Order: sequence, then structure tokens, then C-alpha cells
Amino acid sequence: YKIVSVYLLIVLCLTISVNNTFANSNDEPHPLEYIYPEIGYKLVEEATSEFEQHFKQNLKLPLRVPPIEFTHYFGRFNDLEGEKNDSFEVEFISDRSPENHYKINVRPLENKIPIRDKFIMGVYDLKNENRATYMTISGFNVLVFDKDNWQYMLSIDKRASDKVTAENLVQIANSIDYPTGQID
Repeated sequence: YKIVSVYLLIVLCLTISVNNTFANSNDEPHPLEYIYPEIGYKLVEEATSEFEQHFKQNLKLPLRVPPIEFTHYFGRFNDLEGEKNDSFEVEFISDRSPENHYKINVRPLENKIPIRDKFIMGVYDLKNENRATYMTISGFNVLVFDKDNWQYMLSIDKRASDKVTAENLVQIANSIDYPTGQID
């Protein structure tokens, strides 16, 4: 019994020593502008260009964003093996309010993600006569719709759903319908 107590005391001392070696109380977390580029995110314009070049088609992004504060936004083109899982994403985040997390995911229609009925919370009409499905998936409320050969998914963290409603996401989806001609 005494040997077990001494053994536990030694393990406890080693654990405290290891924790103090690796976790200095003065260490601060890395800012988001360092973390996101480490996992492949970059300027939205750069990621958009890579995505468009890969698929040889223009991509329109919404002109509107949710009516909440964001401190950072990043883009990423996911060029995985084969084209089935290739996609584009934009992350809008806030280092002051973690619940302020909004994402745009886009993929070609031929590789679109199927919608399961059990996740659907509503269906909305968009101004381009398409329909959008509002659903809940993995901590996010998501508006999914098809436009110009792309499947769009606009996702808002559920913790911000009192500030960003399905109607807000529909307005954001409708903001994709803008002319792309030359301005004189």
C-alpha cells in the first residue's frame, strides 16, 4: 500500500514537471492570421482564382455577409485526389466572439453533397426561381442551393442563430444574382 502511494507521488511530480516544461503561463495562443495559413487558408481572392482555374469556370460569391462582426476571413481551394471532393471554402471568424463563425462552401453540381431529409428544417424560394434547403448539420445551420453549375452551402454556427436567421441566409444567397458585365 505504501509502495503504491510513493509510486503515485512520483507520477504526480513527473506530470507537474512535464506540464511546466511544455506550458509556460506566459504563452499566448497564436493569432488566427498565423493558424489558418498553416492549414492551407489564404486570401479569398487567391483561393477563388485557384478554384476557377481548376474548374475553368467563374465563381460568384455573395455580396452580403451575415449581420454580425467578423475579425478575419480566409479562403481555401481543396484540390484533393480526383475531382469528386474538390471544393472551395471561405471562413469568416471572430477572435472576439467564437460563435461568430460563417462559412461558404462551393462544389461542382456533379459532385454535390446529397441532402438528407432528417436534417431539413425548411425550404425557401430564391429570387432566381431556385429553391434553397435550410438544414442543421454538425453545429451549423446551413442553407444549400444550386446556381451556375455550383452547389453552394452557406453555414452559420448554431450559437449565432438568434442573430443570423434562415431569412438572413436567403438574402445572402440572393446577393449572388448580380451582373458581371464591364463597367463603363
